[in-house]
Amino acid sequence: MTAQHEDAGTGAGTGAGTGAGTDAGTDAGTDAGTDAATDEAARSASAGAPASRRGGLSVFWRYWTASTVSQAGDAVTTVALPLLAVGALQASAFEVSLLPAAQYAAWIAIGLPAGVIVQRLPLRGTQVVMDLLRAAAIVSVPVAYALGVLHLAQLVVVALVIGLATVIFDVGNSTFLPTIVSKDELTARNSLSSASTSATQLGGPSLGGVLVQFCGAALSLVVDAVSYLVSALLLWSLPRAAPPAAPAERESTVALIKEGWRFVAHHTVIRPCAAAATLTNFILGGLMALTPVFLVRTLHAPASLVGLLIAAEGLGSLIGAALTTRLANRLGSARTLVYGTFAGAACALLMPLAQAGWGLLLFALGSMGFGAAAVVMSILTRTHRQTVTPIELLPRVMATVRFISWGAIPVGALVAGAAATALGNRGAVWVMCALAFLAPLALWSSPLRRMRDLT
Repeated sequence: MTAQHEDAGTGAGTGAGTGAGTDAGTDAGTDAGTDAATDEAARSASAGAPASRRGGLSVFWRYWTASTVSQAGDAVTTVALPLLAVGALQASAFEVSLLPAAQYAAWIAIGLPAGVIVQRLPLRGTQVVMDLLRAAAIVSVPVAYALGVLHLAQLVVVALVIGLATVIFDVGNSTFLPTIVSKDELTARNSLSSASTSATQLGGPSLGGVLVQFCGAALSLVVDAVSYLVSALLLWSLPRAAPPAAPAERESTVALIKEGWRFVAHHTVIRPCAAAATLTNFILGGLMALTPVFLVRTLHAPASLVGLLIAAEGLGSLIGAALTTRLANRLGSARTLVYGTFAGAACALLMPLAQAGWGLLLFALGSMGFGAAAVVMSILTRTHRQTVTPIELLPRVMATVRFISWGAIPVGALVAGAAATALGNRGAVWVMCALAFLAPLALWSSPLRRMRDLT
C-alpha cells in the first residue's frame, strides 16, 4: 500500500509521492541572456501565464517528465525494498515497519524548518543535490548485498536518508507549480500530475514484482537509482525561476515557522483538511508496513503477484485523478471531498477480507477504492492551498501541513507493526482499515459539511 495524498505521501519508496517532482529555482552561474529570459518567465508566471519555452519543451513538461521518471523508479522500490527485507533478511512484521517509519520520520525531524530552508537556498541546485543524494543512498543497497554485508540496519538508514532528502525536495516542488501555470489551470495540472503518479504506481509495482521474481530484490533497486539520475539531469536543464519572496533576514527561523503554523491552524478549510490528511496518513503508514507481510506470509502470494496487487491501488488512483475535476464541477469540491473519503473508507474494509487464490481480488478492489478516494482528496486540498495561500507563505504552509500529516506515517507504521505482533497480520489490517473512517468523520464535523466548494 502506498501513500497517495499530497498531504499524505506518494509512495512507500517515493521521493514522492505522493509527491516527488521537480522544481526550478534560483541558481548561480547562468549567463545574462538566460537571466533575462527566465526573469521574463518568472514575471509571466507570477501574472498567471505559463512559463516560457526553452529548447522546444515547456518548463511544465520538463517538470512533469522528471517527476514521472523518478516516481516510476520509486514504485519499483515500493515492492523491492520490503521484499528484500522479508526474503533476504527474514525480517519480522515489526522490522519491516521500521522502513516506512524511518523514511517518513524525516518529516517529523525537519518538516517544519523545510519551508524556511527552501526559501533561503537556490532551489534548482538544491533539488538536483537531493536527487543525487537519494540515488547514492539507494544504490548502496545492491552493492552491500553483492558484497554479502547487507543488514536491516542499512536498509533503515537508507530509508531515513531518502526521507530527509525527500522532505527538502518535495517542499520546494510543491511551491513551483503555481509559478508556471495560472490559477485556473491548477486543478487540471494537479490532476495530470496525480494521474501520472497513479500511472507509475500502476505499472511500477508490477514491474518491480517481475524484476524481483527474475532478477532479485537487490538488483531491482538499481532502477530507482537510475530514475533519480534522470530526474537530476532534467532538473538541471530547467531555466531559473524566481523563488517565492524571501522573508526579511531579521526574522528568525522560529518566527517564520510560527507564521506558517498559524495560517494553517486558523484557516477554516485548511485545518480540517490537514486533520483528515493526518488520519489518512496514519492508516497509509500502517498499510505500507503490513501489506508486504500480509500478502506474502498470510495470503502466500508470489513476488510477481504482490507487485500486481500493490499496483491495484495505482489503478484506483488513476481513476480518481481522471474523475476529480468532473466530480468537483458537478458536486462541488467540498462535497466531493467529504463523500469521497467516506466511500474510500468503506472500500478499505474489503482488504482484510482477502483470502488466498481468487480471494486476493478483494484486496485489490479495496486497495483500488481507497486509492481513488485518497487521490481525489489530494488533488482538491492541494489545489485549494495553492490557490488561497499567499505566495510568500506557500513553502511554509506546505511544510507545516506535511509535517503534521506525513509525520503520522511513521507512527502508523510502528503501531501497525506492534498490532501485527499482538493480533497477527490479518487482525492488524482489520484495525487499520476500521480506523480509516476517522478521516471522513473529521471532515464531516467541520464547516465543510455545509459547503459546496472549498473556495
